[in-house]
Amino acid sequence: MIDLRSDTVTRPTPAMRRAMAEAEVGDDVYDEDPTVQQLQERVADLFGFEAALFTPTGSMANVLAVAALVGPGEEVLCESRSHILRAELGAHGALLGITSRTWVEERGQLDLPTVKSMYAPDMGPFFVRTTAIAVENTHNFAGGTVLPLADLQELRGWADEVGVGVHVDGARIWNAHVATGTPLREYGAVADAMAVCLSKGLGAPIGSLVLGTTEAIEVARVRRKRMGGGMRQVGVLAAAGLHALDHHLDRLADDHEHARLLAEACGQDPALTETNIVVVEAPDAAAVVAAAREEGVLIGAVGPTRVRLLTHLDVNRDEVERAATVLSRLVG
Repeated sequence: MIDLRSDTVTRPTPAMRRAMAEAEVGDDVYDEDPTVQQLQERVADLFGFEAALFTPTGSMANVLAVAALVGPGEEVLCESRSHILRAELGAHGALLGITSRTWVEERGQLDLPTVKSMYAPDMGPFFVRTTAIAVENTHNFAGGTVLPLADLQELRGWADEVGVGVHVDGARIWNAHVATGTPLREYGAVADAMAVCLSKGLGAPIGSLVLGTTEAIEVARVRRKRMGGGMRQVGVLAAAGLHALDHHLDRLADDHEHARLLAEACGQDPALTETNIVVVEAPDAAAVVAAAREEGVLIGAVGPTRVRLLTHLDVNRDEVERAATVLSRLVG
């Protein structure tokens, strides 16, 4: 099977497994795992933050990052298909007691004029107050689109003026970095709190990090424990993330090239595929998914008339070309 359902299906390479087996470890609940500490310090420095906290999942990292900016009974504004609302099982409302409102943008972009019109300042005990804006870069369900740095910087400037926080869901920020050449610190500079993932394009088997101020990360550590996310000798997993940063970052460009090949096979303009995700319209998504499986290609439905394809390090060029032949017949 050629698995294009997600870039989360990747498996550790032999070299990554060796790095994991050889990792120096300690008890991370006591903050004594040296490999975890190394990963946290490295990723915080990459994005220009004071501190970082290793978490088992991206959803947990997002919850902790949003919690640093939005309190119970307050709201976050985000795009309508944002992962924090659509694919985290309502965790932000269920666990944090926050509310949300959304703007709609077909390619998942930031619509700052609409955000400004939606913004609700503190108007007393009758209205929900906006305390954060969340953006997703790259935007998963919009097809891996990149948010332009200039738009993010404009958001940062306005957010500072009105006193709201900015959360960046950077699960695939590495893809945006490779696709545009934008330094990671430039992306980090627009955020008050941020989440980044190691187990997607970078190919680690598990793990994300939440980034913020030293004080915010100390609070996040307590919340992580309360959510059941306290981990022990987890350096064996952090080592996979360190290996991925050393060896799997630049190669994301190959995934982007492969995604453009698939987009063209599916009848789309490949120039609109910026990173490793292709979202394709189909009259019956479930039928297309079933037909592709019959021909040895695994893809996923993300709506009744939309299928999604993701390229990653476990799918090579020959496999992508074979999948393109199948998909061009089914949806091209």
